[in-house]
Amino acid sequence: MLSRLKRDIKVIFDRDPAAKSILEVVLCYPGLHALVLHRIAHFLYQRKMVILPRLLSQVNRFLTGIEIHPGAKIGDGVFIDHGMGVVIGETAEIGHNVTLYQGTTLGGTGKEKGKRHPTIGSNVVVGAGAKVLGPVEVGDNAKVGGGSVVLTNVPPNTTVVGVPGRVVNFNGERVPHIDLDHHKLPDPVLEKFKGMQRQIDDLRYELECLERGCNRVDKAV
Repeated sequence: MLSRLKRDIKVIFDRDPAAKSILEVVLCYPGLHALVLHRIAHFLYQRKMVILPRLLSQVNRFLTGIEIHPGAKIGDGVFIDHGMGVVIGETAEIGHNVTLYQGTTLGGTGKEKGKRHPTIGSNVVVGAGAKVLGPVEVGDNAKVGGGSVVLTNVPPNTTVVGVPGRVVNFNGERVPHIDLDHHKLPDPVLEKFKGMQRQIDDLRYELECLERGCNRVDKAV
């Protein structure tokens, strides 16, 4: 537990430039508090306890604003930034070196039994307000843009944005480090509007040509 706590503190210094001292991190970072309390609750949950770990998770939610079901499996090096509104379901699995921003939901889509929450790979960044729903898999080194809603599997080394989430960037080479620039994302909706505007401009030109009785060749002149 102590060694994992030391790593959790180091992870915060690595990924949050606002962290100034160990004392500040230990006392003032709800993401760290939530992970420590979750590990205790998860330990009890694995020993077939029900009420005590659930009660501890509710205390965790009250203190930090982060709701993690004690059944969720969370790897090492996970960083929950700010954390308010983060929800992680019972059968969710999170790999190593994952970053979750505030408002992230790893939830289910219905009342089905069994595996009903997402599996998040390693080195994944999930942007603020993003929702990953159902038993989907998000591959290693993927990035989910803020506000996106992911309902299908996300391949490794890809960037997903939109509602519903769409893959907008793919890099065949493995990402050598954790990319935290989750605000630098392409906008597929904007690109679509730009394409429509170009078509409208072409149609307007053709209509003007018909009215003047000119040739389309004039456009190139």
